[in-house]
Amino acid sequence: MAADAPQQVEKKLEQSVSEEGETYSSLLTSTLPTTQDWATPLFRLQGCWLTRQCVESVRLVDAQFKPRPDDLLLATYPKSAVQSLDQSGTTWLKALAFTILNRSRRHPVVFTGAGAGDNGHPLLSHNPHDLVPFLEMPDRALNPVAELEALPSPRLLCTHLPAALLPPATLGLGCRVVYLCRDPKDVLVSLWYHMRSMPVLQLQDSFQFTNAFDLFCEGVSLFGPVWEHCLGYWKGSLEPSNNVLFFKYDEMMAQAEKHVKTLAGFLGVPSFTADEESGGAVEGVVRLCSFHNLKNLPVNSDGVVADRIGALPTKNSMFFRKGKVVDWENHLTQEMAHKLDSHH
Repeated sequence: MAADAPQQVEKKLEQSVSEEGETYSSLLTSTLPTTQDWATPLFRLQGCWLTRQCVESVRLVDAQFKPRPDDLLLATYPKSAVQSLDQSGTTWLKALAFTILNRSRRHPVVFTGAGAGDNGHPLLSHNPHDLVPFLEMPDRALNPVAELEALPSPRLLCTHLPAALLPPATLGLGCRVVYLCRDPKDVLVSLWYHMRSMPVLQLQDSFQFTNAFDLFCEGVSLFGPVWEHCLGYWKGSLEPSNNVLFFKYDEMMAQAEKHVKTLAGFLGVPSFTADEESGGAVEGVVRLCSFHNLKNLPVNSDGVVADRIGALPTKNSMFFRKGKVVDWENHLTQEMAHKLDSHH
C-alpha cells in the first residue's frame, strides 16, 4: 500500500482541472495514494478510500448538486469493499424513512389486528433502493446529477459519503441527516460474505478472512476508515443546529418503535398522533419494514439488478443476508474483536 501523499497534494487534486485535457480519474491514478490489496483499486481522497468511479462521482456531485433546505439525507457506512453490494442497515433505514415520510400523504400504512394489509404499498413491489436514490451512485459520470433535480421536495436521498465529503452547504442550509451506525465487527463480517458471493470480483483463494480483517483494522476499505466515518457524523449530531440524528443499529433493533417515532419527528413530518398510535400505525410501520417481511417479498428475493448502485450485477436477495447484531461472534476470535475495538 502506497504511503499517504502530502495533504496539499490531495487538496490540489480536489480542485484541479487539467490544462492538458487529462481526465480527473487518470490524474488520481498517478497521484493519489492508492492500494490494490482489495479486489479493486482504492484511492485515498481527504482521508477516505474510494474507487476511481466513486472519486469521479464525488467530484461531479460536489460541483453540480444543489442542496435544498428541506432535503433529507440518510447516511450509512457500506458493508462492502466494492460498489453494489449489501449495506449496513441502509436497506432497512431507507424502508423506514420512506414509509414514515409518506404515511400521511400518498401511501398510508394500514394494519388491522394480527393481519397486515397496506393498500398496495410501494414496498411490496419495489426494493427500498429503488424508492430512495443515492446521492453519489450510480456512476455520476454516466447518470447525471441533474436527475436528482427532478425529484419533488422534500427529497429523500441516501449516501455512503463521510461527512467531510458531503456537497458544500448541505448542512449549512439546514438539510437534515440521519446516520445509522453499526458495530464495525458486524460490518466486517457482512463485507466478507458479500465479497465472496460476487464471482465477478474473482477473489484469489489466498485472500482469506484474516486478510480482510487486517485491511479493515488498518482502515482500508471503501469509504473507510469505518470509525472515522462514524465519528464525523457523531460530531455533527452534537452541533447546536441539531441537523444530524445519530442512531445505533443495535439500539434501533432493540427498540424499533421508539426509534420510528423519533425518526418521524426529526424528518419534519407530523409526529404520530394518539389515534395513529392507538390504531397500531407505529407497529405497522415496523412490521412492514421488518427484515423478515422485506426479505421474503418476491421483489427482494428474486431478480437481478445491474444499475441501481453500480455496474456489477447484483441479486436483490443480497441486500438481505441476516440483519442480526453480534453476528461477529461466530466469525471473530476475542483477540480479533479486541484489536478491532481498540481502533475506535
